[in-house]
Amino acid sequence: MTKRIIVLLLVVMAVLPVIAGGSKEIAQPSQENPMAWMEGPSVNGLPGVNPIKVRGNIISAGSSTVYPLSERMAERFKEEGYSGNITIDSIGSGAGFERFTVAGETDIANASRPIKSAEIEAAKKIGRNPIEFRVGTDALAVTVSKENTFLENVTMKQLGQIFSTAELWSDVDPSWPSQPIQRFIPGTDSGTFDYFAEEVFDKQFEPLLAASNLQLSEDDNILVQGIEGSPYAIGFFGYAYYAANAESLHIVAIEGVQASAVNVDNGTYPLARPLFIYSDATIMNEKPQVAAFIDFYLSYVDEEVIGVGYFPANEEAIERGRTAWLKAMGM
Repeated sequence: MTKRIIVLLLVVMAVLPVIAGGSKEIAQPSQENPMAWMEGPSVNGLPGVNPIKVRGNIISAGSSTVYPLSERMAERFKEEGYSGNITIDSIGSGAGFERFTVAGETDIANASRPIKSAEIEAAKKIGRNPIEFRVGTDALAVTVSKENTFLENVTMKQLGQIFSTAELWSDVDPSWPSQPIQRFIPGTDSGTFDYFAEEVFDKQFEPLLAASNLQLSEDDNILVQGIEGSPYAIGFFGYAYYAANAESLHIVAIEGVQASAVNVDNGTYPLARPLFIYSDATIMNEKPQVAAFIDFYLSYVDEEVIGVGYFPANEEAIERGRTAWLKAMGM
């Protein structure tokens, strides 16, 4: 067979598929639309989310207070069909912001305090512009053991004494036992620590850290164990951790006001505070699974927040978050 015949045969073999298919091009497999999860009726102005169609993993870290709420929202996301992985690390608001704004390791930062200006500037240096989403309200719970029979109510002034200079309970009130105060508080990376210092000590950390018999931990469960172990122990953390351990703990009224949904909503409880998650528009657009989860979070958080042990944010605050989501996604 000559070279010319071989060449002709090769040309014919190449042309045959085109002849068989007419003038149509051979179809190539198409990639799934990464925004295919947007379907169904909108929820309060946000696109409907079908978790079954969400692809990719999500990484978040931060507040131990927000952790139970984010964990519950992730569980519901998976229950409704999301098959990816959501990592939620409970490391404190400050450490969470560092991972998000400095290391750039996370998609979402969970926080029990607003982001600081220095943290925003740090984020800008790595090309991120943090977007705030309000997700609920916490009543910071000051708690003692159920075995404590003398502490029902404290003033803000007494609270300052208890968590700073007082050595014995009787130093605060002579009618209280002459027993050392045992203190269990969140670590310094915690937004709860920052918030308490701000409200009780006018943003001064030193009095709190100088107190005797003091144990700090970023793990609120360790604080719970310490408090329930002695009638002379006291501590504070997010309301959800009190609610989960109400059988062994007693919550103390502040200025005669109990922590409750009504008192948090009307602003009379002195230690009520907002809860947030933060992300960034570039992250949300490059990783649609993050946008989908935040959409889902904002759409259904009010159905889960009370069951977790917190209180809904007011509608105006939630709506600001929805507006910020739409702007970030160019909608």
